[in-house]
Amino acid sequence: MAKQTYENSRRFYNDHVAPMIRERFPDYENRIAAGISGEGSDCFGYDDLISRDHDYGTGVCLWISDDDMREYGALLSDAYNDLTESLSLTLSDRLRERRGVMTIHDFYSNILGIDCNTDECKISDGDWKSLDYSCLATAVNGEIFKDDKGDFSAFRNLLLAYYPDHIWRIRIAQELHRYSAALQVNYARCMTRGDIVAAKLCQSQGISAAMELFFLLKREYPPYYKWTYRRLTELDSDGIFSGLIQKLAGACCDDSVWKGKPYRPNILNTSDTIVVTAERIAGVIVSFLRAYGWTESLDPYLESYVNVII
Repeated sequence: MAKQTYENSRRFYNDHVAPMIRERFPDYENRIAAGISGEGSDCFGYDDLISRDHDYGTGVCLWISDDDMREYGALLSDAYNDLTESLSLTLSDRLRERRGVMTIHDFYSNILGIDCNTDECKISDGDWKSLDYSCLATAVNGEIFKDDKGDFSAFRNLLLAYYPDHIWRIRIAQELHRYSAALQVNYARCMTRGDIVAAKLCQSQGISAAMELFFLLKREYPPYYKWTYRRLTELDSDGIFSGLIQKLAGACCDDSVWKGKPYRPNILNTSDTIVVTAERIAGVIVSFLRAYGWTESLDPYLESYVNVII
């Protein structure tokens, strides 16, 4: 599906948009970057018949500098919109916002939720720490068809180079703590109390943290949450980790195996599928940590590695 999406967009650009730019904006042709990237399942190549019921259609992004936007951006935007109308392309208002003419600065800033320094290609430590995982994936998805100046790709490459090492380690430590707190500590407490709702929240938090850890340790940005597991299965070559995640997600909070059991923080209730699966997932994560040379331990209790990482 991804190939089809990008081929349609590239064909639209090559057959219609590029000739329009060459004819009407010849002096600026080499200053305009083009491609398909940003919000929308089609930019990840995940569009299907279900997702095509909204905000779907053919279009491309045209990225220019702030100075160029002031100089000719409005004219370029009008020309692009006239082209889509002449071809009877049906585009929702939201899709029109995601495609067409935009500045490099605004594209990245709107997606990442920060004021991006696209001129100097810099991101402060504070901004790196605040950036949402999935927004980073959204900022670097899709394909770039043309970028002669290289300004758009320069900031994209900064993001693709991944977090600075110390920020990367901080994020790993945060997710190790979140996973351990949710599934290796609080889940058992909640089940001992008979609080199924809180236990389900622990299960959900643990699943989220485990997947975030997988992406962090693979040095990849996870997409929007509804596509996270799909992307994980694509990266998980042997299927072990994704299979455990699926098993954990499908497991029920079975209060029958907790009846009459007192809370014992150092003893696992191996009658509970969630507990057993959570420990197996933790073991795989520890194997990642060992591969990076951060520990020689086999202890699956992830909280014990937080200070080791940072």
